[in-house]
Amino acid sequence: MSRHLERLLQLDALLRLGQRHTADSLALALEVSERTVRNDLNFLRDRYHAPLASSKSKGYHYLDPDWRLPSITLSKGELFALTLGARMLEAYAGSIYASELRSAVSRLSERLPEQTWVDLQQVADERILFQSGAKIDLDPDTWHKLEDACRLRMSVQMTYYTASRDAVSKRQFDPYVLHIYRGTNPYVIGYCHNRQEIRWFRVDRIKQLQVLEETFVPDPTFDAKDHLEMIFQHEAGGVPLPVTIWFDAPTAPYVRERRWHPTQEIQEHPDGSMTLCLTVRGLNDLKRWVLGYGKGAIVREPPELVALVQAEVDGMSHHYKSGAS
Repeated sequence: MSRHLERLLQLDALLRLGQRHTADSLALALEVSERTVRNDLNFLRDRYHAPLASSKSKGYHYLDPDWRLPSITLSKGELFALTLGARMLEAYAGSIYASELRSAVSRLSERLPEQTWVDLQQVADERILFQSGAKIDLDPDTWHKLEDACRLRMSVQMTYYTASRDAVSKRQFDPYVLHIYRGTNPYVIGYCHNRQEIRWFRVDRIKQLQVLEETFVPDPTFDAKDHLEMIFQHEAGGVPLPVTIWFDAPTAPYVRERRWHPTQEIQEHPDGSMTLCLTVRGLNDLKRWVLGYGKGAIVREPPELVALVQAEVDGMSHHYKSGAS
């Protein structure tokens, strides 16, 4: 921001305080000469058509208190979109950026008449609600360190908790990109020196993180967009496999109404059922997704996925038959 624009904003704020201001008092508050203040007042009047007036009783003041300095060209709709964005970040992204965005929106709101801003806030607070469900405990310091490491291409040393093994390990890792899946699952994607392959790590499972002095060169074959399109949900391991899943007529509408994967194709059947075909890496997340539809879904291929689902169903059946608690 230029010094002149910053001074105009300060001058505008002083004129809105409701106090009596003369050229001398404004100059004192802004730490400039009286001549500079008079030039700025003329600039506001001539360039921006500010409704400025001066009297012995009020000093310098605006005749129309709803007039706003057009230093930021932001419409009411744009500001409302930013307001909702702050609410969404707070609900879905662990509040990492929510406070900063709320502060920015509040500052931008100063460009609108007060009642207009009050009305926007009321609609955002009372008429449009966001709720993410289960929340995570995400350390802002860890997230921001990873931001810097991604930007500067610096390796990190981390202590990581693996939920599937209930174990903690130390890893050196080259962070390529940060990815928030479904709003509440923050991942960092990059090259793991331990496994010597591209891996995903849940940021909220990182127990300790140190940014190293060592820099890295990203794998030139890695393309974030292509990588994210090939996975199902967040599982990135394995080779691409063709998958075919049949859904019965009562279940099909719930699957049909969304696009689950960039490669998906749907085959419709006369009885209202459908078959979903896609090509993905990794099968464990797909297994859990299919099981969520119960008897309404049947995996046709690949055999590996059929076996995973069958083993899970058999295990569940055994638990319930044996009355295990």
